[in-house]
Amino acid sequence: MLAACGGGGGGGSGSAARAPSDQSNDSTGTVAATPVRPALTPRTRERRTVLFVGTSLTAGLGLDPDSAYPALIQRKIDAAGLAFRAVNAGVSGETSAGALRRMDWLLRQPIDVLVLETGANDGLRGTPVAETRGNIQAIIDTVRRVQPAARIVLVQMEAPPNLGARYTRAFHDTYPLLARKNGLTLLPFLLDGVAGHPGLNQGDGMHPNDVGEKIVAENVWKGLVPLLRSVGG
Repeated sequence: MLAACGGGGGGGSGSAARAPSDQSNDSTGTVAATPVRPALTPRTRERRTVLFVGTSLTAGLGLDPDSAYPALIQRKIDAAGLAFRAVNAGVSGETSAGALRRMDWLLRQPIDVLVLETGANDGLRGTPVAETRGNIQAIIDTVRRVQPAARIVLVQMEAPPNLGARYTRAFHDTYPLLARKNGLTLLPFLLDGVAGHPGLNQGDGMHPNDVGEKIVAENVWKGLVPLLRSVGG
């Protein structure tokens, strides 16, 4: 309920990158990330890039591509007059190990801000917390090696409670620990105010519906917009 991100996602060009069903566990980046369509302005060519790397929660599983939260963030960016384009690189079913394997490929193009939503599927599988923590740290290290000027935003994720209090606490604590260690912006739990509310989720009870996705976008936007203003001037 708190973090489920498996299953297949539909595709949509010109909006959010979609991955096919990831029943074989991790994706290795065979699906190209595509930008959410920004408003066309004279400054379009000067836009900086915000790359959203994540699971089906970022890909927008079960939603129209233009309703996934990175697309909603793009609308907020445009309304705020900020010169950024949002690129959705979410892949359904991906673990932190899969995200790590994609990073060199994703970083072939310059980015200014990375929003990293990963680990939810690790929690569903009961992956050792130390392994998840190591993968996320390796992603951070890769970004700083390949594109040292890029700013990194880490999204808090949670493990399901059926894995026991000790595991869920260690999983939760991983995100603020990594944020402090690496000087990252830490966003609140992606599904805050959405998880556990049937009216805000699709039939699987795990992925937000259109109404819930607007809350998710607001969760991200509140923490992201100050950074965008500082990066974009």
